[in-house]
Amino acid sequence: MNGRNVLIEAKDLAALSPKSLLILDCRFTLADPGKGERDYLDAHVPGAVYANLDHDLSDLSKQGLGRHPLPDVPAFARSLSRWGWRRGMRVVAYDDAGGALAAARAWWMLRTAGIDAQVLDGGWQARRDAGLPVESRAAEKAAARPVRLAIDTHAVVYYPELERLRGEASTLVLDARAAPRFRGEQEPIDRVGGHVPGARNRPFSENLQADGRFKPPAALLDEFARLLDGRDPADVIHMCGSGVTACHNLLAMEAAGLHGSRLFAPSWSGWVGDPARPIATGNP
Repeated sequence: MNGRNVLIEAKDLAALSPKSLLILDCRFTLADPGKGERDYLDAHVPGAVYANLDHDLSDLSKQGLGRHPLPDVPAFARSLSRWGWRRGMRVVAYDDAGGALAAARAWWMLRTAGIDAQVLDGGWQARRDAGLPVESRAAEKAAARPVRLAIDTHAVVYYPELERLRGEASTLVLDARAAPRFRGEQEPIDRVGGHVPGARNRPFSENLQADGRFKPPAALLDEFARLLDGRDPADVIHMCGSGVTACHNLLAMEAAGLHGSRLFAPSWSGWVGDPARPIATGNP
């Protein structure tokens, strides 16, 4: 991965041949889970298929792994087949939140499977602002033959490994939630507020400019380098509320040329599922 190819501009996406491209519309609203698909049916990038955060990029039947547990590999492979993905196809994901809701999650899942993937910089708004054509109704894609995916399991961290690593000086746990939630001052979703002891806060919103596009790679590199304070990027473990917006920080680090950080998939919603796990509040 490198900063030159994890993001793509709207005009560059429009210039790509649809024959070797899969576009995922990942718009999703937590307060109204059906809104993203309704918006997709109303208007979307031509040829895009809809990827649902709850049903395609998560397995909500799993217990104890947070609000958006990762799907099993065969289930994700079936989704790719249904979307019409074939080996060698490039994938571009977008949402309407600067990549923060589900596009970065889709990108990360695809990259862990060794699939060439990018996020549309600026998302749906950038496409509309560019005056490029859109289409309505669901795109018709012929299902592809099922594929066998090889997932990089090292990219994912679960409870025992986080417990072991979080106390080591070389480990940096970065939490992508807004600062008031991280400090425990407010918690609108989970059982209790606060953060994993020792974690640092990097709200995903700090990766974006006012227009919803990512900051330039040099700016991201400077900001993350200060957080890393000499640590290897591979020693960074990202988390958020449910393992979705944490992928935005993963994407930002890759855009900055900082490769190899990892995801604590259950994130805060999973961590507080066990009342015995420690909780910190305030600033570290």
